This record gives sequence, C-alpha cells and structure tokens, in this order.
Amino acid sequence: MRESAREIPGAGESVDRCVRPGAGDGVPAELFKRTLASHAAGVVVVTALPETGGPVGVTATSFTSVSLSPPLVSFYVNAASGSWPGLREARSFTVNVLAGHQEDVAARFATKGIDRFAEPTRWSPGEDGTPLIEEAAAHVVCTRHDLLAVGDHWLVVGRVTGALVDGESGPLLYHRGRYGRFADAPAAPPLD
Repeated sequence: MRESAREIPGAGESVDRCVRPGAGDGVPAELFKRTLASHAAGVVVVTALPETGGPVGVTATSFTSVSLSPPLVSFYVNAASGSWPGLREARSFTVNVLAGHQEDVAARFATKGIDRFAEPTRWSPGEDGTPLIEEAAAHVVCTRHDLLAVGDHWLVVGRVTGALVDGESGPLLYHRGRYGRFADAPAAPPLD
C-alpha cells in the first residue's frame, strides 16, 4: 500500500522551504542546485581527440550506463563549455572514471581557460588516440552513438568499444560541492 504524505511522520514539516510544481519555469535555479547537491555522484573526466586541434576534456558527474545490449553509456555536457565543440567533433571519446585520490584531476578538468593536458596532468593516448588519464579507476572507450540537445546541455550517448579497469581503486565522489571517497558501511549484525 502506498503511503500518502499525511501518513508519513514528519512529512510536510518543512513546506516553507519547498516549492510546489506549477506553471512556469519550475523551481528557482539556486534551490534546484542545492537540492541536487544532496545526490552523491561518481566523478569522471571525458576526453577526446577531435580531428582539428588538440585533446579536449571535461569533468562530469552525469555519467551513467544506458544499455547492456548494445553496451551504451551517457553523460551530459554544458552547451556553453569550451570543450563541447571538440567533444562534438570527435567520433570517439574515453570516460576516465577517476580514482578516490584524483581530486586534483577533477578540479583541473573543471577549470576554464587552462591547458588541462599540460603538466601535472599525466595521460597517454589510447589505441584510438583519445587521452587516457593515468591512475584512473577505469577507462570506458566509446564511439559516438547519439547526441541530443536537452535544455542548456547536450546528452552524449556512446557505444562502448573497450574498457579497462584496475579493480583496486575506489571511486572519486562528489557531494554538496565537495569531493570525497567511498567508505564501506559496517557489516550488518547477523539476523537471529
């Protein structure tokens, strides 16, 4: 049986902080950002080597699996990102799943106006030429499958053509504007 808000203890106590859905543009941008900051997400750096220019890359927390058959993944990129033209031009890209100790890499690839691939970034070209960030927990190599404009972002869907995983590193996470690491929950006591 589904519970209504009236039946859930504490439901509705902070209605003054809540914006009810209705006509218009939705919730205010700041409330939207604060609300979504409650969701912890893995951190990746998407890299590509377009036909013109040098390598491009961007930090993303919107990476997700889409399909097992065929193997598809996706991420979103801001349409105003300086890396977007290069990512859009490239036929392939690599999703570098950052390891827990790579906060500096995430911050570098989120910074505007710098050469993200210069020292101290450590990377090497993959078989298809796309940059592989060294010490990443995993690399997901993709060819572009689909692009879709969604709001002020682009949804990029990639068909997975290769994968590398070290099997040892824990992921880098992002939560409430801060980077962090995954910690195992204590084991549950045995049931009687």
